[in-house]
Amino acid sequence: MKDKSSAIPGPAVARSGLVLAFLGVLTFSFTIIASVYALRGLDPYLIGIGRAAAVTVPAALALAAARAPRPRGAEWPALLVAGAGVVFGFPVLSTLALDHGASASHSAVVIGLLPAATAVLAVLRAGERPSRAFWAAAAAGAVCVTGFALLRGAGRLSAADLLLLGALLAAAAGYAEGGRVARARPGWQVISWALVLSAPITLPVTAWLLATTSPHWTPQATAGFAYVALMSAFLGFFAWYEGLARAGIARASQVQLTQPPLTLAWSALLLGEHVDLLTGAAALAVLGCVAAAQRARVGAAPAPVPAVSPGRSARAA
Repeated sequence: MKDKSSAIPGPAVARSGLVLAFLGVLTFSFTIIASVYALRGLDPYLIGIGRAAAVTVPAALALAAARAPRPRGAEWPALLVAGAGVVFGFPVLSTLALDHGASASHSAVVIGLLPAATAVLAVLRAGERPSRAFWAAAAAGAVCVTGFALLRGAGRLSAADLLLLGALLAAAAGYAEGGRVARARPGWQVISWALVLSAPITLPVTAWLLATTSPHWTPQATAGFAYVALMSAFLGFFAWYEGLARAGIARASQVQLTQPPLTLAWSALLLGEHVDLLTGAAALAVLGCVAAAQRARVGAAPAPVPAVSPGRSARAA
């Protein structure tokens, strides 16, 4: 198998990766908003775990229709970590944070630390070596969102903040490991396998929650749940994982610094939350950090995932 991480991506490939990464981020920027809607009738655990159960069958059918090769070698643990992060960790913890009183706008700025966490794991697990300028830009972005969160919290982190911190760390691990596997097979296969491998837990737990939590399927709750299931847990990762693989995990992850200002905008438009001058200034500062990070050179040292089949890359599927 030819692992495209064995060299720095060409300009055209890297640009296409950044475009795909942004499409994924655009999809994810509505996740918090949709979760708020879903909480207006559904249990937070049902939202967090049920979203994956709801798209398990489509994921399995897609894999079967494409005759996608089964995971092999080091892909197994990478997919399990990806599933633990993006199927369980982030959805459950972020939804619980909202249920504990965190607003959509507050959640957006705390989760803005996610790109920095993903970049660190990219270095540790994916063999990427960002430059000092890249790290400076990423650190500046992290400082911006951290300072904003502390100002809003009167200098303290609440229980909801701790849940959001756990959520972003879980997502960072899921992104880094899923991005590694996406070097060898299409991004849609990565999330599909993560969902299928998680099914022995998500399906029975969701059935139990449906039977015990008395969900109220109001129009808003139904629409919110449908979005986090179909878009946030499934289709959004098609573009996101492919973008991580093409542009490099550390560089593409910085595109996610645009997610806080996007979610802030949606929270104002769709939830009626107030966005003041400080919020706008923080959003502009974050966007400046994104621009600086994208201009910084990022090299990649190979950390290949074993081939899915002898002499053939699953990316051809």
